[in-house]
Amino acid sequence: MDSNLFSRRRAERFAQLLDEANGGRRHHVRSRADDQLATLVAVGQRLPAAPPAVEVDPEFRTGLRAMLLATAEREGIGAPAAVTTQPSSRRSAADAGRNRLLPAVTARRARARGAILVGVAAGAVALSGISAASENAVPGDALYGMKRSTERAQLALASSDVSRGQLFLGFARTRLAEAAALRGNEAGFSAVLDDMDADTRQGVRLLTTAATQRSDPAALDAVNSFLTGQRRAVGGLLDDASRAERDRTRRSLALLDAARKRSDALRATIACGGPAPVGSDALGPAPATCPGDR
Repeated sequence: MDSNLFSRRRAERFAQLLDEANGGRRHHVRSRADDQLATLVAVGQRLPAAPPAVEVDPEFRTGLRAMLLATAEREGIGAPAAVTTQPSSRRSAADAGRNRLLPAVTARRARARGAILVGVAAGAVALSGISAASENAVPGDALYGMKRSTERAQLALASSDVSRGQLFLGFARTRLAEAAALRGNEAGFSAVLDDMDADTRQGVRLLTTAATQRSDPAALDAVNSFLTGQRRAVGGLLDDASRAERDRTRRSLALLDAARKRSDALRATIACGGPAPVGSDALGPAPATCPGDR
């Protein structure tokens, strides 16, 4: 039992250290295993930047898909709940009370089963190399659905809002690369930029909210770093673009400029010790006025 407890604590501490290394909240604890886990944390940070090049056996891919579909069907994931009726004369007050509880209990169980399935899928994807094989897929490619499913699995397994925010910004970079590959396909180009802007808003909102709640601008550093590189790259889409593509690209540039303005304003509010924001929008908290600016 002691060994199992120790292993669980090591796993939890490893998750904390990895989250901290990615800009998450510091937990202000120290473990005897930290020095041993530091090497694993470094490896965990390098993996996203250097995905393994793996050739996936087509038979394995087919078998994996069949296994996941069978699991989803067996566990009832995605299927509507069955509705049963009883004559009103046979219903008691206790039955009515239990029936009121069923939707919440069923929803929790469905979410739990869904989380388990996502974990199984994410683990299988990571180990099989399908994620690496699909990373260059664009809308219309056979593996594009797997690519987006892998992203959803990463979000489901993220340990904090900061981690999720950084993932969304990473997905926005990915959508930008896809848009560059779809130049000349105005409908596909515009649709991918719509997804890119949605990812940008989600990521900025999560990170600006975290920075404001903690009165710590560290999460804003990740926002500004993303915005600097992303704006330069998005601006490159204007070269040799059609009129429709230029107009659509400028909308994305306007969003990036608005996000930078919001980040800088929140940083100033945190620095001056301003009051907590009282409102928010798609980019996160609305900055409050510093005391000296009134």
